[in-house]
Amino acid sequence: MGIVRKTIWLILVVILGTAGWFAWAVLIPTTPSAQTLVMLRPGFSTHRIAAELKGAGIIRSEQAFVLWHYLHHRRSLKAGEYLFEKPANMLDIQRRLRHGDVYVHTVVVPEGFTIFDIARDIEAAGLGPAQDFLKVAQSDTALIADIAPEAHSLEGYLFPDTYEFSRMMTMQEMAAAMVCQFRVVARQIGLIPGQAEAPNPNHSGHLCGVMTVQIRDTSSNPSITPEEPSADVERTVIMASIVEKETAVAEERPMVAGVYYNRLAKNIALDADPSIIYAELMAGTYQGALHHADMQFTSPYNTYRHAGLPPGPIGNPGRSALEAAMHPAQSDYYYFVADAQGHHRFARTIEEHNKNVVAYRQAMRGR
Repeated sequence: MGIVRKTIWLILVVILGTAGWFAWAVLIPTTPSAQTLVMLRPGFSTHRIAAELKGAGIIRSEQAFVLWHYLHHRRSLKAGEYLFEKPANMLDIQRRLRHGDVYVHTVVVPEGFTIFDIARDIEAAGLGPAQDFLKVAQSDTALIADIAPEAHSLEGYLFPDTYEFSRMMTMQEMAAAMVCQFRVVARQIGLIPGQAEAPNPNHSGHLCGVMTVQIRDTSSNPSITPEEPSADVERTVIMASIVEKETAVAEERPMVAGVYYNRLAKNIALDADPSIIYAELMAGTYQGALHHADMQFTSPYNTYRHAGLPPGPIGNPGRSALEAAMHPAQSDYYYFVADAQGHHRFARTIEEHNKNVVAYRQAMRGR
């Protein structure tokens, strides 16, 4: 009997010790030594996830993590990048992984940003190399083929807004989210046909990405109808991109658009400085400022040397610039120049314009 009693007591001690260890590993919070990011990639097994978390100091025991996961019917743990910065126990951590509470990187795209600017900010946000985004932006025109069939890149169609992207998203998915937001706004203002939609609140690209793929792929689903391209969409976006670069004053934009449309109607060169900057950005030669010699830069985007619109947008316009390009002010102005106070002076003749230029230069010298 003595041996049996000792054996029972030993078993109880082991059970209690194991239960205590398990409770300690599962219930007692751990505190990261600093903000810790852990990347859990698709295809990771539960054991691999546990090892990554243990190695980062997020959980106390790999074995307890795996055991608790299996005791809870192996509920799916979602891949992604997770930020750990507060005390949490294993229950909290597994709950986050089941819900997919991934860390997102904020990317702000101001009005007028070019694909080069956006690519730089994508990289700065830690989402991948700028060149990878540029490759997509310069080649994946299938994303806009139904509304801009002649487009050479996604320039002009990556809508300025604030986006939240995760590192699990591809560059194409990020670009698709921006294109989707363009579509949303373009429908709201009547630039492209279709029912206006509410903007995606977090711009993560999930809802928009699905919509964009559906628009592109109609062969396997005849119920999906692509948007009818408008002959004016590309022209409007190109004009809006120039207007966006010329003035940040919303109330002036219809007037600026009107000036450029007047010049187009008379086959007068647009003489838009931002078009030269863009030409040099594409060539990789822009030095941060324009000089008189730059006006002769050889490029179809140089609107000093070539009459008419450039072959594509020179940036990504916002809603106000798009509306201005759609609804330009009616006037007999053909020229405008800055007034050194953040606005512009408009002129009907070259003589008036030259006087305004002189006034601008005098105002600048007087500062």
